[in-house]
Amino acid sequence: MSQTTFRENSNGFRGTIFIRIAVGLIFFTQGILKYTDAKLGVERFARIGFPYPAFTAHFVGTLEIVCGLLVLAGLWTRIAAVPLRVIICKAIVTTKIPELTRAGLGFWFMVSDARTDFAMLMCLLSSWSRGDGHLVLRHTQTVKGKNTKARLLAAYR
Repeated sequence: MSQTTFRENSNGFRGTIFIRIAVGLIFFTQGILKYTDAKLGVERFARIGFPYPAFTAHFVGTLEIVCGLLVLAGLWTRIAAVPLRVIICKAIVTTKIPELTRAGLGFWFMVSDARTDFAMLMCLLSSWSRGDGHLVLRHTQTVKGKNTKARLLAAYR
């Protein structure tokens, strides 16, 4: 018999759950949009200049959905934050930095436009450094009358 429960993690900072909710939901929804809205998916990746924009948009969308859900649930948060950091850094480099050289835009426009990406990057760094925090989803399994808890990546705690 097995059950999935939430448990308190005594090693974490209580506010970590709010960061996890924000990061998880934002990446999850952005991943879905890469599949459902061509302007935010394939067309955008083609406009930016990615090779194989359909594959790249769907690959990135899948990573955002899966890793966003993992962060949201508090499972493998540190590992899930790594590809999300790569995605957000690539987004900053390919969409925000070029604004510095566009006529009429410049530094302050770029700073204003990049504030959400910067905040997401900082939240991802926080999630990566602090781990799962409080209220993490855990799987409990009973084996031959013994109640054993699956400790996921205990070395990262």
